[in-house]
Amino acid sequence: MLIDILLIIGGLALLMAGGELLVRGAASLARRIGMSSLVVGLTVVSVATSAPELAVTVDAVFTGAPDLAVGNVIGSNTANVLLILGAGALIAPLAIRRQLLRFDIPVMLVLSILLLVLGLDGGLSILDGVLLFGGYVTVTAATVMLGKRNSKALAEKVAPPTQPGWVSGLLVLAGVGLLILGAQLLVRGAVSIATDLGISELVIGLTIVAIGTSLPELAATIIAVRRGEGDMAVGNVVGSNIANIGLVLGLPTVISGGGIPVAPSSIALDLPLMIATAVVLVVVAFTGSRIVRLEGAAFVLLYAAYLTYMILDSAGHDALDGFTMAMVWFVLPLLLVVAAVTVVQELQERGERGSAAGVRG
Repeated sequence: MLIDILLIIGGLALLMAGGELLVRGAASLARRIGMSSLVVGLTVVSVATSAPELAVTVDAVFTGAPDLAVGNVIGSNTANVLLILGAGALIAPLAIRRQLLRFDIPVMLVLSILLLVLGLDGGLSILDGVLLFGGYVTVTAATVMLGKRNSKALAEKVAPPTQPGWVSGLLVLAGVGLLILGAQLLVRGAVSIATDLGISELVIGLTIVAIGTSLPELAATIIAVRRGEGDMAVGNVVGSNIANIGLVLGLPTVISGGGIPVAPSSIALDLPLMIATAVVLVVVAFTGSRIVRLEGAAFVLLYAAYLTYMILDSAGHDALDGFTMAMVWFVLPLLLVVAAVTVVQELQERGERGSAAGVRG
């Protein structure tokens, strides 16, 4: 047990160090190539921070633990939106740029729904994997093209890079290496403790492994926000969710040889919850084009409620029924009412702004 705790502590330290190096190097590369921090976050940083998920998923597929592979991706995407964006917004409000509103966030939602549809038959076939991976490649190419469209204008606004390109590249590589190593140490220690406590493989994938492999995103997001790179923070999370579905789950499905089964519990609960978090992000982005501290706190609390449910359900605790009733009949309806009121208010404000602009014109 002591060794497992030391692994967790060492993993956390490596994650923070790796996040610092990755964000610093990626921000410098963004300035050098004339692309926004948002685009770099959606591509380079998101793939780098998704490397632990890819490593865990590939290993799980080839060692006969498919529930862990699927649970890892679903749990990571849920954690990315609720925990990571929520924690980032608690530090400072996160602006959501027009490209995210019009393209990347809707794509994330569509891919999430597609994953549920493909898994309804009880598994992901090789053809399903090709579809998911092909969708990821297409989306990434479109993101880069959209970034290049504005690269000339951006080059006139951004400050020149403060270090040579090769130094920035080394920082990115070193950051990725530390993130992967840190995530592996933390997950190894956490899974060992959870296994000793008798927690199931699927629950471990949905919670401990998902959080562990999402910690690179958390480290990169917190450091990016503290360094004033909010665009990179949001782009990292949205890009990571897209990469988790298309690359992290799609590619292992293709190379698995026989596809990956999807547990009925994932179809009935976990995938719909992942889609629900994507819908929440769409609503928040639409209503204010940013995630404020209050919304960040709500995100974190929702994730805490999700973890509580998973733990109570896994343990078969007597408190599960009462907790479920409170969530279904009080918390969730309250959140839906607040969201509906917020959307109506935003529509009214936009209408008033449009009317005022028309009068001035």
